[in-house]
Amino acid sequence: MLPALTLAVAVTGCVESTTGGGAPGGGELSLIAPGSLTTCTHLPYEPFQFPGEGGKIVGFDVELVDLVARDLGVQQKIVDAPFDEGIQSGESLNSGQCDVAAAAMTITDSRKQNLDFSDPYFNAEQALMVKKGSGITDLSQLRGKKLGVQVGTTGKDYAEAHKAEFGYEVVDFDDLALQQTAVKTGQVDAAVNDNGVLYNFAKNNPDTEVTKEFVTGDKYGIGVRKGNAALLAKVNESLAKAKQSGEYDRIYEKWFGKKPE
Repeated sequence: MLPALTLAVAVTGCVESTTGGGAPGGGELSLIAPGSLTTCTHLPYEPFQFPGEGGKIVGFDVELVDLVARDLGVQQKIVDAPFDEGIQSGESLNSGQCDVAAAAMTITDSRKQNLDFSDPYFNAEQALMVKKGSGITDLSQLRGKKLGVQVGTTGKDYAEAHKAEFGYEVVDFDDLALQQTAVKTGQVDAAVNDNGVLYNFAKNNPDTEVTKEFVTGDKYGIGVRKGNAALLAKVNESLAKAKQSGEYDRIYEKWFGKKPE
């Protein structure tokens, strides 16, 4: 287990600065608002982050970042931000809108140019969702048909990479809910997105089904502003501690119905 961070809080204006001689990663750990770890995410992306009962934002990612906030002695505050132009571009972090970005975000080389990632915390693949009974089990069966994607995602990248080969039309949606609804209503013939969210939707909407996974080796990471080494180290420390203590497994099983493999 990594050494715990000793907190000494000094607030100046609206910035909370947390410093300690044993701070992992060195330097000063600063948060944009006193008493809060502000998280940018993009809603909804069930079961990672979505409005639950009473509108409270809940989900797998939410509970993991709650552990980071707890270790910092603050509360998590969640901000809904555009995924493409705000989160993966790094703009939401650079503009001071949030301290961390947690949005079931795959670690990619292009995104690494815009923000720094934590150690991976979730393994994912791309998957194909269709209306139940459609008979569509592969991209090769979509020639002349419409494939829905979510803008800014690795699922869109995967769909675009194979469009010429399989001859389908790519239809963009701004968020996951719109993409999933389009499959239900027949606006598109299929959708590609991360397996976790599509399996969750199909479970709750039995008129849809996931018929294939594509092995892509995607891994999710929590993002921080580039160069924010102190906060990044704290995030990594909290994730490692949760995995060692069993808290990670408990949260994973709560949201996915099984322990991580």
